[in-house]
Amino acid sequence: MNQLTRRNFVKVSGVAALGLGLMGCGSSSTESSSSSSSSSSASDASGSGTSVAGLTVAFIPKVTGNAFFESANNGAQKHAESWGFTVDYEGDSTASVSAQVSVINNVVASGVDALCISTVDASGVSDALKSATKSGVTVCTWDSDAKPEDRCLMVSQGTPDILGQMLVDMAVAGLKQRGKNPDTDAINYVWHYSQATVTDQNSWHVAAEKIIADKYPSWVNVHKDNYYSEQDAEKAITVGESILDAYPNIDLIICNDSTALPGQCQAAENKGYNQTTITITGFASPQSMKEYCTNGTLYNWGLWDCGLQGAMGCYAAAYLAAGNTVKVGDKIDIPDIGECEVLENSSISDGATTADKNNGVILLPERLVFTKDNVDDYDF
Repeated sequence: MNQLTRRNFVKVSGVAALGLGLMGCGSSSTESSSSSSSSSSASDASGSGTSVAGLTVAFIPKVTGNAFFESANNGAQKHAESWGFTVDYEGDSTASVSAQVSVINNVVASGVDALCISTVDASGVSDALKSATKSGVTVCTWDSDAKPEDRCLMVSQGTPDILGQMLVDMAVAGLKQRGKNPDTDAINYVWHYSQATVTDQNSWHVAAEKIIADKYPSWVNVHKDNYYSEQDAEKAITVGESILDAYPNIDLIICNDSTALPGQCQAAENKGYNQTTITITGFASPQSMKEYCTNGTLYNWGLWDCGLQGAMGCYAAAYLAAGNTVKVGDKIDIPDIGECEVLENSSISDGATTADKNNGVILLPERLVFTKDNVDDYDF
């Protein structure tokens, strides 16, 4: 007999509040009729655990219309179809706390079994996520974390040390490509990303700054307050231009944000810069940057398989919403992807504690660096 999903329960009861306690982190679900979204081949789609078939997961990005988040949704939808559960992609075109809180409240009211969110501001959405959990919705995160106590599992693209090192390595490669000696030259650089409240990007920035201070003491951060464009595509261009106006001889701009990087490259083109006169690098999807690469504006940039990350995040949320439980050291067998180990929260946030069950971090298996030589190998 299949599960009564939270959405169907809400429909039957007519009162969303009656979903309280059905699907919280680690709680088991009640059995009844199946959702029409389940497929006959999906009954074994939860690997070694209780089936995820028929459940509904709200997949919430920081902002809609961004290539990174749209690609993540594409991956989540593709995999969820084969796994037999529904992914509702719900977001807002503005990356603001108020907009994201509204999205959270709306999906909870709609009766979803779980939500998987990339937060705009962990503190800003904290109360809304707590309320979602109290309403019986399993909360997981991906890309940009919530407070660990506000969610179950986080599917992370990598530890701050891994991603900070990746940003520095790409910067070094780009500098060398145009004849700079990163080991001895005085490299003037700045950071340009979304905003100071975004957990993931700030952790990468902090980790990279430590690496730079240790390995490249001759580098100079000429604007330590950083530049922020709030994941607004137009603002990313104007902020990018203001950087070049303020520091026309800047050597390096690191954009650890998928909106800031294309905006910064467009600003560089507008001002007549290219990869022989400035090094710009960071994180963005390959296809969103292909034109700038072809134009010779930047040498390299990186990312990870965001479609895979989106799918893994939604699966983790559905897996726990189905009533399965995990602890640190356990492995979740995700169909078509493989076994993923649950790590402590401190693996991505120094000093963070981890609850005894249904709390922790899952890491993506790999990260990618793009250049003109391999950009056409990727379609996201």
